[in-house]
Amino acid sequence: MLLLVNYRPEYQHAWGSKTAYSQLRLDALPAESAGELLEALLGEDPGLAPVKQLLVKRGNPFFLEETVRTLVETKALAGERGRYRLTQPVQAIQVPPTVQAMLAARIDRLPQEDKRLLQVASVVGKDVPFALLQAIADLPDEALRRGLDHLQAAEFLYETGLYPDLEYSFKHALTHEVTYGGLLLERRRELHARIVEAIESLHSDRLSEHVERLAHHAARGELREKAVLYLRQAGRKAAARSALGDARGWFEQALGVLETLPESPSMLEQAFEIRLELRPVLSALGEIRRALERLREAEAFAERLDDDGRRGRVCAIVTTVLNDLGELDEALVTGTRALEIAGRLGDLRLRILATTYLDEAHLNRGEYERVVEAATDNLAALPADWVHESFGGAAPPSVMDRASLIISLAHLGRFAEAAEHAAEAIRLAEPTQHAFTVGIAYFSAGTLHPLKGDWVKARSLIEHWIEVVRAGNVVLHLPSAVAASAWVLAQLGEASEALNRLREGEQLVERLAARGVVFQRDWNYHALGRACLLLGRLDEARLLGDRAVESLPSQPGPAAHALHLLGDIATHPDRFDAERGEAHYRRALALAEPRGMRPLVAHCHLGLGKLSRRTGKREQAREHLTTATTMYREMDMRFWLEQAEAEMAEGTR
Repeated sequence: MLLLVNYRPEYQHAWGSKTAYSQLRLDALPAESAGELLEALLGEDPGLAPVKQLLVKRGNPFFLEETVRTLVETKALAGERGRYRLTQPVQAIQVPPTVQAMLAARIDRLPQEDKRLLQVASVVGKDVPFALLQAIADLPDEALRRGLDHLQAAEFLYETGLYPDLEYSFKHALTHEVTYGGLLLERRRELHARIVEAIESLHSDRLSEHVERLAHHAARGELREKAVLYLRQAGRKAAARSALGDARGWFEQALGVLETLPESPSMLEQAFEIRLELRPVLSALGEIRRALERLREAEAFAERLDDDGRRGRVCAIVTTVLNDLGELDEALVTGTRALEIAGRLGDLRLRILATTYLDEAHLNRGEYERVVEAATDNLAALPADWVHESFGGAAPPSVMDRASLIISLAHLGRFAEAAEHAAEAIRLAEPTQHAFTVGIAYFSAGTLHPLKGDWVKARSLIEHWIEVVRAGNVVLHLPSAVAASAWVLAQLGEASEALNRLREGEQLVERLAARGVVFQRDWNYHALGRACLLLGRLDEARLLGDRAVESLPSQPGPAAHALHLLGDIATHPDRFDAERGEAHYRRALALAEPRGMRPLVAHCHLGLGKLSRRTGKREQAREHLTTATTMYREMDMRFWLEQAEAEMAEGTR
């Protein structure tokens, strides 16, 4: 006879001495098995993925089944077992009452001292450093160790690490949640406050290593001034390592606590500064409208403080947000105001920052020569020991200015100069290991090489750019990186991968556009349109080109490239329309020539030369192709030079 018995770890039995007895330990399900169970419980509806992600880490079958039952009872799920669908968003998973009651009963069965120790440990967190628990448990060492042994035997906790870094961890997150939830609010607050004091005492020489724990406990211990300090430090730390979601959470918490403090100059100053620190995080996440809201709040605090320096800083930073939203006229106004304030105060840092963001506005307006001059002067004014400073911006001006300079030089056909600056931008950015900063450097290089026609080099740089922005969750840059990749892969003949990137790029661009963000939108449409044309998807290419042309007159640079794209589509053998093609090329030339966009001018002449040859206008074809060939040779654009020379040779036969 085989007898199977299941029991809780704390149950005392007398079977251990029996020779026919053996014990099988049942741990939490691994993620893969939990996923299989959820598949059976919920079904395969793709809309259930967010709920499954919230649940799968719990790994307790009883919890999973009871949670699904609770979601059905609360009408968050509809359907039947194995065929459910989500009817409303689920932001967080609460412990179901059945699970909570079971765990609470198990905790209540503990001896009083052990239960109290478990509750104190739950306030520390899921992971409990022994030294910290020792400082707040109010127990002699012998009693503390005895209690921990009991909690391990009952499988509430398990030991990790070695002395002096000895830690204990809760066996299951559910046990931690229910234990913590069983404490009275006042008792929790008191323990959180004591934990802050204990950490400050134990680690006084390296508080920065524990700042996240300090922030968490100071906020919950209602030590409000300390909470603002530590929450802000935690936000900066997370932002520096490109943990953007964490950074946003810490900064937003800091602002929430700050609002509960009495108004004072110090409180107003912190309210201003935290909003400026939050802005680059929100921008990188693509939350540009939210960033602008926070900056408008910062403007109000600067006015209440009557502080010209802060007025200038917020004006400069508002400029870059307006650039991302495509509000270029207003961006010029705020950037110019910031420069005026910098001049009045003699503030070099503010002058450099304001110029950096004004250059972005001029770049978006297609004023490439002006950007080259201003960015060069700004870099010359930057002291050598300031090259890694960001001055409150999202990235150091030493990288941002070079990015604007590289892109402008590339549009002007000054590729050798642009390449030198690209190498320097990457050299300065890489050591920061900051995703946004590194992304900016590769963004500019990823624009330079496709414009020059160096496809192999472009592919290498763009693929690294994609890796960086994906890892850092830089939502703002990802559409541009993926769109550029689609174009380059299509040009290199890798059709399948190019099509995958094309589809992803279209989704990413539209997702940002839905938020009102126009950062590089029209250039992205152009890149995706180029990919479509190379893949033979002419209708899609024309639609994307038409969308990019809509940016006229505010962003004539991308619009000029889009008109050239439309010209190439109209003269494609499958859609040949000589009149429409020539009109597009002529309009593109009219925008490109006064702006010095020599590569695009050469492309338009190549297009007109091909068109003229096909329509029997041999003399006009020769003139256009000679112009294109000469320009390509002067700019060392070998990829297109070969095409132009081949076209000329064809025309002489």
